[in-house]
Amino acid sequence: MDAFQIAGGRPLAGEVDVAGAKNAALPIMAAAILADGPVRVGSVPDLIDVRTLLDLLSGLGVWARRNETGAVCLDNVDPSRVVADASLVQQMRASFCVLGPLLARRGRAVVPLPGGCQIGDRPIDLHLRGLTALGAEIAVLGGHVIATAKRLTGATVMMSGPRGSTVTGTMNVLSAATLAHGETLIAGAATEPEVVDLGKFLNTLGARIEGLGTSLIRVQGVEHLGGGEHTIIPDRIEAATLLIAAAITGGSATVRGARADHMSAVLAALAEMGVTIQVRGDSVTAIGAIRPRSIGLVADPYPHLPTDVQSQFTALASVALGRSRIEDHVFPDRFAHVAELNRMNARIRRSRNGAIVEGVGELCGGIVTASDLRASAALVLAGLTASGSTTVRHVHHLDRGYERLEAKLTQLGARITRVKDSSASEVHDSSFATA
Repeated sequence: MDAFQIAGGRPLAGEVDVAGAKNAALPIMAAAILADGPVRVGSVPDLIDVRTLLDLLSGLGVWARRNETGAVCLDNVDPSRVVADASLVQQMRASFCVLGPLLARRGRAVVPLPGGCQIGDRPIDLHLRGLTALGAEIAVLGGHVIATAKRLTGATVMMSGPRGSTVTGTMNVLSAATLAHGETLIAGAATEPEVVDLGKFLNTLGARIEGLGTSLIRVQGVEHLGGGEHTIIPDRIEAATLLIAAAITGGSATVRGARADHMSAVLAALAEMGVTIQVRGDSVTAIGAIRPRSIGLVADPYPHLPTDVQSQFTALASVALGRSRIEDHVFPDRFAHVAELNRMNARIRRSRNGAIVEGVGELCGGIVTASDLRASAALVLAGLTASGSTTVRHVHHLDRGYERLEAKLTQLGARITRVKDSSASEVHDSSFATA
């Protein structure tokens, strides 16, 4: 495993390009199982999770390759395969999105219960309830979901739970409904841009979907879907992370290719903390204040602040002037980064559904360990502003969701080096002694 060695205290400056959205690419690639013809998906980020899904799809009879332009090409060559590899599904939750397409296209699916980052309870009951409403027979045996249906039938499906609408559940049911007989109404549907992107992709293949971006999606089932081409939307979480990196270092960075309309809550929160935000076409610039202001933040389903940037904002609040309160109503237990930030002189204490952050003048470098994807990003951001040298261990979590993050931060002037995790503690004291 790898670690990052960071010499902090340098304001970031410059321009950088944002990658395609991981959270759109994965379900779109899974939905290619539905297609009768070849599919080409552009702007797919080169991530561990993408490679894992490519391997999973290959095992399900889908010819899957990344071409010389970086696009992913997919083609169903063996529709008899319906059993998903357990070792791959358990590596990431998004792989569970093969369930709906397999069931709708091949009539049977055997998919292990999903894995991924340990960020709290993420039940799949709404997925299963939605597919059952469409006529599937479902059993959970030996840690596997076994679903069968000769052909699904349209129905009204509710996809909202106690913590709001389920994003991956909406995606699973949306994909399955495209080949169901009759009309499906998905009520309480997730409205995230990634759901909209999946729907647009399916429409490109010949699906008949209306209401994307609203809480009520209407799907008229069709007999089959053909091939087609689609380009993934920009990754709003990566863009937000890069903008927060500029803010936490008191620097100025422009993220090219970003969709400001997908990031309204993030940009509003940064502005409230004293960060100057400039939007010009498809570029967003963040200019950090001398010291950010404290804030009260709540992570909620879209269009509110995403849970996937909660940890990064916690890092920013740790150096803000005053007391901040940060809550996460999507994953209330997603605060493993707090203990590690406190190792760096942050003053954060857990409270119900969140954390109270007493801003300090300066964080101190140290050796910290990442526990999940977004916690990794928070620790890297803290290292960028901390005095001295910081080692962030277990950055394989980071590689699941960020394409070459260290290279992009280096492009903005950060001093960050990837080293082998086993040697991280040895180089910690001397790596940047003369930097």
